[in-house]
Amino acid sequence: MSDIAYLAWRYLAYHRIKTLVLIAAVTLIVYLPIGLNLLIGRSAVELMARAESTPLLIGARGSRLELVLNSLYFESDAPDTLRFEELDRVEQTGWGYGIPLDTRFRTVNSPIVGTTLDYFEFRDLQLAEGRLMGMLGECVLGATAARDARVGPGGHVISAPQAFLDIGGVYPLKMQVVGVLQPTGTPDDRAVFVDINTSWTIQGLAHGHQDLSTAESPDDVLDVDRDRIIASAAVVQYNEVTPENVADFHFHGDPATFPLTAIIVQPHDRRSGVLLEGRYLDEESLVQIVAPAEILTDLLRTVFAVGGYVTLGVMMVGAATLATVGLVFLLSLQLRRREIETMRKIGGDRARIATVLILEVATVLTTGVLLAAVLAILTSWASATFTRALVLLS
Repeated sequence: MSDIAYLAWRYLAYHRIKTLVLIAAVTLIVYLPIGLNLLIGRSAVELMARAESTPLLIGARGSRLELVLNSLYFESDAPDTLRFEELDRVEQTGWGYGIPLDTRFRTVNSPIVGTTLDYFEFRDLQLAEGRLMGMLGECVLGATAARDARVGPGGHVISAPQAFLDIGGVYPLKMQVVGVLQPTGTPDDRAVFVDINTSWTIQGLAHGHQDLSTAESPDDVLDVDRDRIIASAAVVQYNEVTPENVADFHFHGDPATFPLTAIIVQPHDRRSGVLLEGRYLDEESLVQIVAPAEILTDLLRTVFAVGGYVTLGVMMVGAATLATVGLVFLLSLQLRRREIETMRKIGGDRARIATVLILEVATVLTTGVLLAAVLAILTSWASATFTRALVLLS
């Protein structure tokens, strides 16, 4: 048997280019459907894990999928806003508590998430260094956001302007980094977290001005009466909140009307969740409530359906490629007539010659299948990291 294996090996080694091409073709035929399904399956697990940990979301009526993607993964355009007073409405029911979200703003590299300290407990986010924000203008960075911005506690990040020309005169806000979170492998890693009041300050709902009662330049004041001082356009709006000027910042308007993009709702129990959902059944209402797990299930059902068609297409191409591989072997037999005749003349019977040829084909097929198995194992091992990277991409 060793002589048969030696002859098959020497033939494949001599025609190494053809052999490598055939092995690569077999490897791809076997691996692609398996690898595709592994990636889709892992993606579903990663997406559903975050959705299932978020019982309910309240947002402005519109695209439910957009609301979920923006609130859970900080992807897609920011949805329409709802009023902050909706949070009070939820908590006054006594059926659960809410966590506000405002995800309309970004730094150069990362989304800015305006929320409260409850969010960190809800997502079980732990600090790697520093502390949580405690003052207007402070922020906490996810692990990826800190790496991309190359800053840590004591550094600063700046909000990106929403438009090239800001007629309203709202300046980018320079925020002090007071903490960095431990990596979690979730979209939280690439977020910049600020207090909801800081998010409203970025929008321009809060302002800090010079102390006009001690203004050094007469151009800073237009008029003075008994009750108020009227400032001129020369008064500088702060674009950074510091311990020295934080007292000068004040909000304009009723905070109950200030905008949020979503509210994460944590019902006390299943019954409370059903009752909360019942309060938002009115189709005429400007506010809606969604269960993220249900929305993602519908999305993944579509993804799996598309994936099934893609897998079928890959298998059809694979069958055609396998037929081509068979054709290559058949044509090679025609070209090897003289070689086969020589083996007969030196004493090789039909069975041994057929065994050599079959062993050549089996070696190519077995090697291709083994390589595909190795790639499938590596894909299964690395798919969690890969799909998390896809989710985290902005």
